[in-house]
Amino acid sequence: MNHPIISGLKDKRILVTGATGGIGSCLVRLFAEEGATLGIHYHQNQEHAESLSREIKAGGGKAECFQEDLLSTDELRLVHDFIERFGGIDVLINNAGGIRGFKEFLDLDKSSWDETHRLNAQAPFFLAQQAFAYMKKQGGGKIINISSIAAKYGGSSKSLHYGAAKAALEAVTIGLARAGAPYRILVNSVRGGFINTPMHQNLGRIRIEERVEKIPLKRAGEPEDLGRMVLFLSSGGGDFITGETFSVAGGD
Repeated sequence: MNHPIISGLKDKRILVTGATGGIGSCLVRLFAEEGATLGIHYHQNQEHAESLSREIKAGGGKAECFQEDLLSTDELRLVHDFIERFGGIDVLINNAGGIRGFKEFLDLDKSSWDETHRLNAQAPFFLAQQAFAYMKKQGGGKIINISSIAAKYGGSSKSLHYGAAKAALEAVTIGLARAGAPYRILVNSVRGGFINTPMHQNLGRIRIEERVEKIPLKRAGEPEDLGRMVLFLSSGGGDFITGETFSVAGGD
């Protein structure tokens, strides 16, 4: 008898935040291959978001683009707009994140600290709060928070505030999972290691080879490595898993 590890995603309504980045774009494509209905969130890169949407529709899938600045946490409409468009939400993937102020912690300003926490912890919490309220009414759902190996190590001297924010996100995961269990709302985190995305170049990192050498598997991760774990947790294979943080980090 065939027991596929990935199952039950066809027509599931899935919202991916930060969908135009390296990991986000990968997630959208992986879910589209499984027949899911996609919400493609973006902040500024409308062109790429619309390109992803056209790509999915050309393959017979369903997708719509949703724009929002997640730093405007007082008036977030993203989840509400997604539910209004598709009539509900089955999976929320809090993927959007980043570092504001990539500088030595002794030189870090309050604005960089605040924006990094708002983007990586505060906004995901309030998006999850909104999704949770709807999932409670509909009888269940899944929330997956994309964390970072920085939460394990506290970040580098230039990303300590990012590590702190991701650690907060992992704590939110545990609390939401406990609150969601009676309603079949499953909440997990996926902690990405050093993943090969443009973010590292955008931050001005120039010694990437040295960082990769510290990884036991001696290679950077690819977005697909992390994406397949998210796919699994979102599918029927993840139906008895909640409150966990899974590292996809090559042994790091």
